[in-house]
Amino acid sequence: MREIPEIGHEASTLIAVAMGAILATIGGFLATVYEARLHRRDRERAAALTFGEILASLRVLIRAAEESRGIGDPWGPLTMRIFRGARREVDAYERNRTALSDLRDTSLRLALHAVMIRMALGIDGLLEAPTDETRLAANEYLQEIAAGLDDLVHRLVPVAAQPITPYDTLSHHPTQNAPSAALDTGRARAAAEAARR
Repeated sequence: MREIPEIGHEASTLIAVAMGAILATIGGFLATVYEARLHRRDRERAAALTFGEILASLRVLIRAAEESRGIGDPWGPLTMRIFRGARREVDAYERNRTALSDLRDTSLRLALHAVMIRMALGIDGLLEAPTDETRLAANEYLQEIAAGLDDLVHRLVPVAAQPITPYDTLSHHPTQNAPSAALDTGRARAAAEAARR
């Protein structure tokens, strides 16, 4: 009489292998999705930090240019150098513009790009102006745009997950060391809180 082979053990092994493969596939998929999300968040933070620093630098340079206009020749070499420095910040934005797509907030992305286009037009108009009257008009235009830079910096800072204090204390005066002083104050507060715990 022929023996009927028992298939129960082989079937349970096959089921265990199939279940293991399914679970490994699901786990790999979830790990890939999680890693992609973390990578996207890191890119968004880096973009927000880069653009926040560019805007903060522009804000300081525009203020410095306005103050230097009140000393001596309003359109002298110092003022024009400051505006050329502001143009270099706009160039830095243009080099990093591809990172703009990493910002998920569409209104923030559009507002940032619009402000940078206007800044480029205003600075170029001022630097290429044939007369002082034209420079004055371009400067007034820049001052109007510069008033909106603070709002954009404040919107970028939470995305960048960086404190606002260093941005608020930036100074163009060589004798003032406001950013490091603000950072030292922040570190002192953090140390005091840690000591209390």
